[in-house]
Amino acid sequence: MLQNKTWNQHTIKNGNKSIVLETIMDHSPISRANIADETGLNKGTVSSQVSELLDEDLIYEKGPGESSGGRKPVILLFNEVAGYSIGIDIGVNYIFGILTDLKGNVCKETSLTYKDPTFEEIEHKLYDTIDFLTSHAPPSTYGVVGIGIGVPGATDKNGKVLLAPNLGWQNVDLKSIMEEKYDCPVVIENEANAGAYAEKKFRTGTDDSDIIYVSVGVGIGVGLILNGELYRGNSGFSGEMGHMTIEANGTTCRCGNNGCWELYASEQALINNAAQFGIKNADVDNILEKMIRLAEKGDKEAISLFNTIGNYLGVGMINIINSFNPQQVIIGNRMTAAKEWIEQPLLEKVNHHALWFQQKHLQIDFSDLSAHSTALGVAHFSIENFFKIYK
Repeated sequence: MLQNKTWNQHTIKNGNKSIVLETIMDHSPISRANIADETGLNKGTVSSQVSELLDEDLIYEKGPGESSGGRKPVILLFNEVAGYSIGIDIGVNYIFGILTDLKGNVCKETSLTYKDPTFEEIEHKLYDTIDFLTSHAPPSTYGVVGIGIGVPGATDKNGKVLLAPNLGWQNVDLKSIMEEKYDCPVVIENEANAGAYAEKKFRTGTDDSDIIYVSVGVGIGVGLILNGELYRGNSGFSGEMGHMTIEANGTTCRCGNNGCWELYASEQALINNAAQFGIKNADVDNILEKMIRLAEKGDKEAISLFNTIGNYLGVGMINIINSFNPQQVIIGNRMTAAKEWIEQPLLEKVNHHALWFQQKHLQIDFSDLSAHSTALGVAHFSIENFFKIYK
């Protein structure tokens, strides 16, 4: 059971206090005088807000810093272990969970797989995952401050999963279910949105303001960072590009459409071709790993299938690039493990067919965060919810 902390009493409500805390989080280690310089707040205001933050154990003092003349200043640091957050990535055939501190550092992680589960089965596996991560949270002032859950489907602003076709979910009020179980704030978000946010927040060297994150697992989701902000759309349903049609007379998708991108450019393409590689239906839950092993051994048919998937990934990405003119496209989630065989055909397709002026200054990368992006993103949403510094 989660620690029953009166988390709302510790939420940062005071505007100046929030500014001071954000400054310490972003620039730690830092002195009171430097906070005043950085924020434009007067020294008295900074001093009083720092005193409150010290009392609340959200920051701490650590010895004197360098002096520019006169008494050496006391250095302040953000107390990232004052609490912890849980981030969960629900996949079509797996659950991946992490425990992070308040800075987003991963302290513990766990994963499990399943095949064609009911909602109730996933619900209980969620409980097992959260209970495991909670049990590994070190003692702290605030305990577990929140739970973030990424779902491969359309979620509304109230935490309801409206449609997750690859899970067979419709109108599932996951937020209420989880908050009733744990008496703790819960954030529910589309997995690709969470992944995009994590790439912006944690990816080294990413300062671009227009980033498209393409999450490729059993399905495909797209997260959009536009003008530096996560774009959710009018009602929060943006990014369902895995269900854009790329084959007019193609196979019927679980969403009801025909020829959806994810049928040809995700793990579904591997599953649909499993039989020709002697992989039985019972083994398709780890088909990606099996196919990678075949490709590593030089199996020409396996390599050819990955090449085809890369080619189809490029087809969909051309549409995205021509539509949004991003600075960077980042490919993440489980399919990044097959980068060796999908990257070149993907890049060739984009280079040959995307509008030439769209390709100027465009960077296409595979995620350094790999399968951690979604879990990191939702964990950090929960941390931001705790601090009430949503922008």
